[in-house]
Amino acid sequence: MRRALVIAAHPDDEVLGCGATISKYSRQGGQFMVLFVAEGSSCRYADPASVDSVAAIASRTKQAVNALDLLGIEDYQFGDLPCGRLDQMPIIEINKAIEQVIRKFDPDTVFTHASSDANNDHKIVCRATIMATRPGAQNRVARVLSYEVLSSSEWAFSETFAPNCFEQIEEQDLNLKWQALAAYETEVKPYPFPRSEQGLRALAMSRGMQAGVSLAEAFYVIREFRE
Repeated sequence: MRRALVIAAHPDDEVLGCGATISKYSRQGGQFMVLFVAEGSSCRYADPASVDSVAAIASRTKQAVNALDLLGIEDYQFGDLPCGRLDQMPIIEINKAIEQVIRKFDPDTVFTHASSDANNDHKIVCRATIMATRPGAQNRVARVLSYEVLSSSEWAFSETFAPNCFEQIEEQDLNLKWQALAAYETEVKPYPFPRSEQGLRALAMSRGMQAGVSLAEAFYVIREFRE
């Protein structure tokens, strides 16, 4: 994994999905870019163009930059599409935006959302990513993986995230993941809310037990090509 593009529907999904893996491979010299498809806040307001909504979007964008700085990521792009309303726009537009970033960054690995998430924006971003990374679509993406997002993936209930790939992580990676998530001050809450320090650790320990190690992040390999 030399160049990895993380595609996130909203700011904070990148940390929840693969923050520890970013930490691990950054220490090994890997390069990362993050694409935020939507802004992540306007869905909480009756009027997405209201002063309060605009202020919330700006605040979350600032929090995202702080989180990425903690992870050592300097390459990122905000798509700022409307949160919770991705189903109201042609998926081809989302697909083309992802393709453009792939051509620019030229990743060998792409991380995206799980198709089974409870959040509909996550599902749409997953579908658009699969379209954008299809073989023959003028890219050199060798591996596409989906990640899980606490308070979304496990809350689908009838069809929960079923990983088939695990990344062993260290304490320093998990600690950095929590620090980055905590930068999203509006998105974390005390345990038992999943997006808490205890929630992150519980998931890392659970995935670690599945893989036979102390701590792990889990992924689902959508496709992989090896020469």
